[in-house]
Parts: sequence; C-alpha cells; structure tokens
Amino acid sequence: MNQHLLFVIVGLGAGAAYAAVAMALVTTYRGTGVINIAQGAMAVWGAYVFQDARVVHELPTPVAMALGFVAVAVLALVLHVLVFRPLRTAPALSRVVASVGVTITIQAAVILQFGTARRAVPATLPNEPVRLWGISFSQDRLWLAGVAIVLAVALWAYGRFTRIGLATRAASQSERGAVLMGFSPDRLGAVTWVLASVVPTFVAMLVAPTVGLDAIAWTFFVVPALACALAGRLESVGIACAAGLALGSVQAEITFLSSKTWWPDWATVGVAQSVPLVVIAVVLFALGHRLPTRGSLRIDRLPPVRVPELRAGTIAALTTVGVLAVVLTDGTYRFGVITSMIAAIIALSLVVLVGLVGQISLAQAAFAGSAGFALSKIGTGLPFPISLLVAAGVATVLGLLVSIPALRIRGVQLAVVTLAAGVAIEELVFHNPKLSPSTGNLIPDPRLFGIDLGVREGTTTARWQFGLLVLTVLVLACIGVGVLARSSFGRALLAVRSNERAAASVGVDVAGAKLLAFAASSFLAGVGGALIGYSRGQLSPESFGVPVSLSLLAFAYLGGITSIGGALLAGTFAPLGIGYVVLDRTFHLGRHYLLASGVLLVATAVFNPSGMITTFSAALRRGRRHELPVLEVERPALAAVLDGAL
Repeated sequence: MNQHLLFVIVGLGAGAAYAAVAMALVTTYRGTGVINIAQGAMAVWGAYVFQDARVVHELPTPVAMALGFVAVAVLALVLHVLVFRPLRTAPALSRVVASVGVTITIQAAVILQFGTARRAVPATLPNEPVRLWGISFSQDRLWLAGVAIVLAVALWAYGRFTRIGLATRAASQSERGAVLMGFSPDRLGAVTWVLASVVPTFVAMLVAPTVGLDAIAWTFFVVPALACALAGRLESVGIACAAGLALGSVQAEITFLSSKTWWPDWATVGVAQSVPLVVIAVVLFALGHRLPTRGSLRIDRLPPVRVPELRAGTIAALTTVGVLAVVLTDGTYRFGVITSMIAAIIALSLVVLVGLVGQISLAQAAFAGSAGFALSKIGTGLPFPISLLVAAGVATVLGLLVSIPALRIRGVQLAVVTLAAGVAIEELVFHNPKLSPSTGNLIPDPRLFGIDLGVREGTTTARWQFGLLVLTVLVLACIGVGVLARSSFGRALLAVRSNERAAASVGVDVAGAKLLAFAASSFLAGVGGALIGYSRGQLSPESFGVPVSLSLLAFAYLGGITSIGGALLAGTFAPLGIGYVVLDRTFHLGRHYLLASGVLLVATAVFNPSGMITTFSAALRRGRRHELPVLEVERPALAAVLDGAL
C-alpha cells in the first residue's frame, strides 16, 4: 500500500504541469474562444529563457524568472494581435491550423535557440526528502501541488470578483454586450492571453527539475492538459486543476503497476500515455454537444471547394512532368521527388477528410505509420501489391475506430480527439518494443511480375523504377479523389461540411458520410505510409510521430487543403521533399525549414486560408474566358449542393 501511495505522490510533479497547462487552456478558451494547442510550447519557451538566464548567464533567480515572464508575455501579445485577433470570426479550421502553425514555429525556435537535448536543471523549490506514513519522497512534489492549487484559487477569484475578469466572462457570452457595456473585446483578449501564458510558464519553471526541460515533450503536454480542461467542460479552472493532479498520479500508478509480473507484456509501454485519449473521447462523446461556445459577432465561411475537372490532357501533362522528374534526377534529388509524391498522397487524405467534409484530423501520421508497421509484419508473407493494400486496410480500421467520436463532434473538438489519438498510437504502438521492436523489421522490396521495384540497388539509393511506382499510385489517388469529389457522395460530403443538420433534414446520412470519409482518408494515408516503408526499408517511430502529423496538416493547408492541386503543392514543399532538397542545397535552409514553414502556415491561415494553389490558379486563369466551377458550400449554396447529392 505504501508503494502505491509513493507513486501517487511522485505523480504530482507531472500532474502540476498538466494542471497548469489545463488551467491556461480553460482561461484562454473562456476569454477568447481559442483552444490553444500551442499552450505547452509557449510555456516551455518562457521556461527555457528562465533557465538560460539563471544557469548560463548566472542571473539571480527572481531576475531570471522575471525575464521568462516578460518573454512569454510579449509572445502572447504578439500572437493575440497578429494571429488570433484577426481570426476571431474565422471558422474552426483556420484557428486550429493557426494554433498548429504557432506550435511548429515556437518548437522550431526553441530547438534552434536552445537545442534538442533534454536539460537537467537545478531545483527551484525545496527538494529535501520527507518521510511520511512509512515512505520517503522529495518534498517538492507537495510544493508543486500546492502551487497549482493556489493558482487555481487565484484564477477562480480573478474571474469571479475582479472587474476585468467579470467583463471577460461576459464577453465570452456576447461580444456585442461587452461592447455596449464599454469594454473592448480586443483588450480583454490581450489580458487573457498574457494571464494564460504566465501561469503555465511559472509552473514550468518550478516543475522542470522534476520532469526535465524538453521542447518536444513539453509541447505535447497539451494533450493530457486538454483532457483535464475538458473534464472541467472548458469552464472550471478548479476541476481542471484537480483533474491534472489526479491524472499525473494515475499515470504514475499505472507505471508502477506495469512493473508487476501479472501485468501484460504488451501493455508495459504507452498505457499511461493513453489515459488522456480515453478521458477526452468519453468527455467529448458524452458532453461534446453541450460544451460552451463563444458568442462571436459572426463566423466566416470555410475556404471554398473547387470541384476538379478530370481532363485527360491535364492528367497526361502532369504525369509526364512526374516521369521526367523521376527519370532526369538521381541521388538525393530523385529521393526528394519520391518523398514529395508520397507526401502528396498523404496530403490527399487530408483533402478528403478536412477539405471535403470539414473533419479536422491531427492523426494522419499515426494512420500512415500503422500501415507502415503493419507492412513490416506482413511484407514477407504476402506478395506486392496485396501487402500494400492489406497494410492500408489496417490504417483504415484504425481510422474508423478513431472516427467514432466524430459521430457527435466536429471542428476543434474532433481535432483534440485525433491529436490525443495520435499521441496514444505513437506511445502504445510505435514505441512499444513488444509490438514494434527497436531494431525494426526489414520491409522487402516490392516486386511485380518478377520486376524488382525496390528503391535501392547497390550504390543506387533511389531507383527510377520505384519512383515510377510511386508516381503511378499518386496518379491513381488523384483520379480517385477527383472522381469522389465529383460524385453524388462527394456532394453529400460537401453538404455535411456546410451544415450537418440541414444535410440530415433532406436525407443525407451524416454519420455514414463521416465514417466513409474517415475510411477513405485513412486508406490513402495508409497507402502513403506503406510507400514510406518501402522507401526506407526499415521504419522508426520518429517517422510517424505527432510532430509529423502537425507538419502534414501544415503543408496540406499551405498548399490548399480543399483541392488536388493543393495536395501536389503540399508534397512539393514537404520536409525532405524536392522543394526542401533544392532550398537546402541552394540556400542551406535545412535547419530553418521547419521554422519557416510554421511562420508561413500562420500567415496562410490569417491572410490566405484557401492556400497557395488558389493564388496560382487565379494567376493562371487571368485572360481565360471561363473558370472552373466553384462550390462555396455554405448556407446559400446548400440547396444546390444537396440537389446533386440526392
């Protein structure tokens, strides 16, 4: 019994971090209507500034702490003014994408400035051992829990008794009412952003000696924190704080239990990290439709969908360009072309799910990875292309399981579920030595009718035969998505994207449309993941982590998430793709590529939500007499969409 209590207390360290980020999420959402996925990244930025000033520059702790607060407060104000205030009336997709872009940007900036290695930092709180009830533990765990509770009380009092806090709560219900009362929603939002950034930064400074300082790990503390914030229905900082402390203790207890002989071998890794997914899925499935929404003055429309025209000449011309790109390049450049084509296939999966039906997914890399790892298990037992299709089928099944909450939720809430699912799959499957050995499983080269289509042969690292195989799959995927978009089912998806209730009222099976869209999207992602497996020969968990999912969404949105052309552009500029290779070889931008992509993603979400393909298409259409048909897919056009769907 004493051992159980010990692990419960030890878990309060991570629990305090979860609680702080969860309270910041509640504060930000209650004050501005934004679920800030970048909350953990902002906190770690301030914590790194604090530790750098304290350890490297040897400044006094209070001065270093003040510098950390100033750094994160300035960052919060910049984000509010330049990013999220312009997106106040934007659709959920734009705000989620902007938040993802901010996360990528901050994480890249932290890595460039402070490095990737986990830092062991000196203690800030008293950490002498305490003996209680027959167990001994560091007293800083109790200090951290106490700090989290005090902050929760302070935030509750701020929202309940201060004039600004009451005005912020009023503005969350009705911005027009707040304006009539003499308050500026913009100024209230600025105060909220600063407050919500300082709170988790303060706790990050204190808890870093306990859990370490790691840019990537802290960035994704937002997942368990989201579970805790949702437990409080994004309204109660007290419940969010209690849930955070409890979650940290539960995860520590699961870690302890997993060391027992009776615990299943396959569940020794990743189960604790999967708890937030269970919490999020249960809360959103049960209460998603009753979670509070912000009373904005208006909501802008989603980016328009341009229905593709499958012209044989255009398909032949683009295919010829692809063939020439494969045949006329070699080495790193050819591998970049191949990587771009694979990334374009995965981007097409986002076009189907996000572009056509409006369901936001942050787990595409997990679906792709599940197919890749499945291929490593079955590749030697099944011939190509059956092995590829079966591996993609595994991703499809997994996508359908993750899509179940989508039957009741959408938008930001679905993004939260898929983000948590991506973390759970990464930890429970990809990092699990029983399911995915660290040495990896070799993936045999694809062979068709006795022809070797493998990517390598001798000193050749990127064979043209494999490049043409990937090109063939990409062309088929593009045609398939084009046929889908033009079909009656595609129009039903567009109707669901526009207004689920209106679509259901005229006979569209909304649940079936969502499930089939998830299935098609997961299948495409699985095909891309299997091709990545063939191109690598051996897979690593890092190839399909959550950061990769965020990067995929980033480049798909940059290219244009509602069109096939946007997916092709996304593949061109994806990390390790041909655009990356050319820029790195020409301007040596490799180290700064992720930072630049994050900034571009934020700018695209704010200024050009339709993506780069819209700009290019507009330039190409100048001087032409006719334009391709555009479906705005909002309420005025819904009747026309439904006419074609039924």
